[in-house]
Amino acid sequence: MSVAAPQTPLAPDEVIMPSFSLAALTVLELAPPALIDVAAACGYQQVGLRLLPAMQGGVAYPLMEDEAGLKETLARLDATGITVADLEVVALRPETEIAAFSAFFETGARLGAKHILVAAYDPDLGRLRDRYAAFCEAAAPYGLSADLEFMPWTSAPDLATASSIVAQVDQPNAGVLVDALHFDRSRSSIDELARVPAHRLHYWQMCDAPAERPTTTEAMIHAARHARMFPGEGGIDLVSLTRAMPADITVSIEVPTAELAKTMDAKARAQRALIAARNVIAGSRDGA
Repeated sequence: MSVAAPQTPLAPDEVIMPSFSLAALTVLELAPPALIDVAAACGYQQVGLRLLPAMQGGVAYPLMEDEAGLKETLARLDATGITVADLEVVALRPETEIAAFSAFFETGARLGAKHILVAAYDPDLGRLRDRYAAFCEAAAPYGLSADLEFMPWTSAPDLATASSIVAQVDQPNAGVLVDALHFDRSRSSIDELARVPAHRLHYWQMCDAPAERPTTTEAMIHAARHARMFPGEGGIDLVSLTRAMPADITVSIEVPTAELAKTMDAKARAQRALIAARNVIAGSRDGA
């Protein structure tokens, strides 16, 4: 993937910035303690932690099964001042049992996490809705929101579907998670986003990608998991999307770049992603 050179960062006092979170997928090779150290060194305020794999055999760091790793992670959070924005990835499937997430919720509470990324993989939307409602109810006592991420290849393929499910369950901690890539690839619109109640938008994910959309589901999934672009270096209209999102919610920077990772270490990629995101935020407020 061809990636343009990073832009010069703006001075910190030129524009008020949101809280930035380093998403796990950006530097998935790092275990949580190392991820936290990189985030702190680069200037992030938060991190996302992947405790469950996005797919069978995928990379994850199940701290709920690793007490030593959890204690080390907690120590790094305490030492750096970094906080945990979100936990990944809960996939709601036909066979999913909500009771199986008890340790996941307890670990999230110990980490001080705020949100859970939820993905929909049940074609029976009525059953999906009911299970999602039960998941929200189970997560609520731990102070965790359950944010439904729409992705074109899932049972919630676009913003309209995800927003409808969240509205129907009507749980206080239910939310819609907007990922810039999926927003663009699903052809969701700013007008649709404007109709989502602000209290349902808890955080969002920023990245960029070529203007030309993949023509197959396989290519779309590959790009999402391995070949995104740094904010402002692709063809997605991030300025309009940024203007449409609540200005005070966390921006999770999710930019997996598998090819670039072969020649650039995690810290350099994380720093480049943050500089790029800051410039997008600043650009979205010029003349706004």
